[in-house]
Amino acid sequence: MTKTIRYLSLCGLLGYGYSLASLENALKQELDFIGVDAGSTDPGPYYLGSGKGFVKRLQVKRDLALILPVIKERKIPLIIGSAGGSGARPHVESVLEIITEIAGEMQSSFKTAVIYSDLDNDFLHRAADGHLFSCGGSGEFNTLYTDKLSNPVAQFGTEPIISALETGAEIIVAGRCCDTAVFASYPIWKGIPAGLALHAAKIAECGALCARPVGANDSLLVEISEDHFTVEPPNPVRKCTPDSVAAHSLYEQPDPNCFYEPEGKIDLSGCSFEALTDSKVKVSGSQLIPAELNTTKLEGARMIGYRSISIAGLRDPGAIAHLDDIESGVRNAVAESANFVSAGEYSLRFLRYGVDGVTRGNEALPEIPPREVGLVIEAVAPSQEKADALVALARSKALHQGFPERKATAGNLAFPFSPSDFSGGAVYEFALYHLTDLTPEYKTEIVVLK
Repeated sequence: MTKTIRYLSLCGLLGYGYSLASLENALKQELDFIGVDAGSTDPGPYYLGSGKGFVKRLQVKRDLALILPVIKERKIPLIIGSAGGSGARPHVESVLEIITEIAGEMQSSFKTAVIYSDLDNDFLHRAADGHLFSCGGSGEFNTLYTDKLSNPVAQFGTEPIISALETGAEIIVAGRCCDTAVFASYPIWKGIPAGLALHAAKIAECGALCARPVGANDSLLVEISEDHFTVEPPNPVRKCTPDSVAAHSLYEQPDPNCFYEPEGKIDLSGCSFEALTDSKVKVSGSQLIPAELNTTKLEGARMIGYRSISIAGLRDPGAIAHLDDIESGVRNAVAESANFVSAGEYSLRFLRYGVDGVTRGNEALPEIPPREVGLVIEAVAPSQEKADALVALARSKALHQGFPERKATAGNLAFPFSPSDFSGGAVYEFALYHLTDLTPEYKTEIVVLK
């Protein structure tokens, strides 16, 4: 009979932080491993394309510096998924540098398995030849972008991490992988049924987000055996309830009865959620229906230009009532004055917070106009110099743009900052966000970080 596996999900994302009380309480129990997800596409394509992390280095070092002495002393592995935020080689290398720095400060070393998920051009060309399928609403892949992708990666499941565990590594630093793979790999490796392991991992990936009060910046303890698993926050200020855990099983999922991973469909229709204490919940009944066709999600970004923005506020009720007129007038005035850029080379966008800055026309406008509106003017152009000039033009035009029944000649906008304009740097879009039925090759290296 497979023994019970106990593990700690450090927090919802490496660098988000976690309570010291949570760590101290969790360490009162025997742990088989510690896991933490470190990445997501939620912040958009910039971080993948640029090779930069959306969580800052000092945040990541804080979280790792507390836990690395623990895994060394307890001789248990630490599994980090989608290292550096997007999981491409530059992101992975950034995490390896931090671990090396901490190891030096500890005067210690760590045997580390590094799993790279980067895609080469040969694979991309084969995939582009009829082996790419829409994912998450993405359109047909434009083959003109095949050689223009920044940091393309393949999102793997549990198998590469299980192979890394078999090396006896103290730390596994994984490139782009499924969030569930971080936490399901070890239990599956030890013989736990995959459906239970993946369901538990789905809940654990976000740390204490399944507890109340919610906390992606806190830890979660998971115990899993052959026929059930339990979840409990080690922080005494948080509680898991059947409702909170069941609700989090639906996290980012359109179907309440299942979710999908590379291993297949995890069927939740027969699940039960039972309170064992006021903070600990038992879950049973999760089943894996293996995938008939193995597919892998591919991600890649391409640079489309450079951004500049200006932020302002409006309070004049006449200006607020005629924002459409002001915007139209600004667009026309910019087009007339911007002889340094062609019409099809740039975009100009107005985000009107308080009116439709978030909904963007998907809801009816409020019947009573708001008292204040925050206006973000964004220009994207082929160079930073051109983007800066465009947003400066648009900002000056908007400041003095006329509108029906205007009574005063003072400026329309109030600026919270001086300077009012900000250079945003390179802009990326997801050009590759597709499934493939080809099998990528993942490269694993064993290194000693010291």
